Amino acid sequence: MKISKQQPGENARMYAYRVILDNILHLELQPGSAVSENELSQILNVSRTPVREALIEMNRLGLVEILPQRGSFVTKIDYDLIEESKFLRLSLENSVVRLICSEGLSPHYLHLLKENMRLQKQYEQSDDSDNSLMELDNDFHRLLFESIGKLRTYHVVSAQMVHFDRLRNLAFQTLKDQKKLQTINDHENILYALEKRDAELAEMVMTRHLTRHQFEREELYDYHPDYFV
Repeated sequence: MKISKQQPGENARMYAYRVILDNILHLELQPGSAVSENELSQILNVSRTPVREALIEMNRLGLVEILPQRGSFVTKIDYDLIEESKFLRLSLENSVVRLICSEGLSPHYLHLLKENMRLQKQYEQSDDSDNSLMELDNDFHRLLFESIGKLRTYHVVSAQMVHFDRLRNLAFQTLKDQKKLQTINDHENILYALEKRDAELAEMVMTRHLTRHQFEREELYDYHPDYFV
């Protein structure tokens, strides 16, 4: 597990939840693996109660399965849940790019998006860029929502994307350079379409970007058959 420090204003339950969730999403806690309240409380240096509350919350999200008399387990990756998350995100993001094409990108947000692309290309050359590129990927999409005053909507979407994000992390870790290149090319094409205010093209490339997991499915399953339902 990767353990970060407790942040100012973060109580024990919030801290336990954040660290455990981060380790599940980045597959440090692998799909199907057991998680122990006792071990987690010792590792995080908190009591069992906040750890138990964090696991219960993750059970509600479908990331942890709690089995009486047997313990708690990280759930395996379920494509049905991923497809539902993708449906929500794709519907909203296509609406966002249509609005941007209608209203136009302000110089401020165009600059921020181009700077984001510059950093993506910089991290593409790094051997240890998976997490950094994932963060830049998230920032790219956040900026699209923010540019038309829909940042709250972005946060609602993000909260529903935990299953999709776990698969994205797996793809970045497994497919590596192939995934990096595809992600950066997709973002370049999205930004090009937005600059041209071509809504049809923007929706087409956004749809391709957010449905790549369907084409990666078989390859990821070949590498990690035990990770999937």
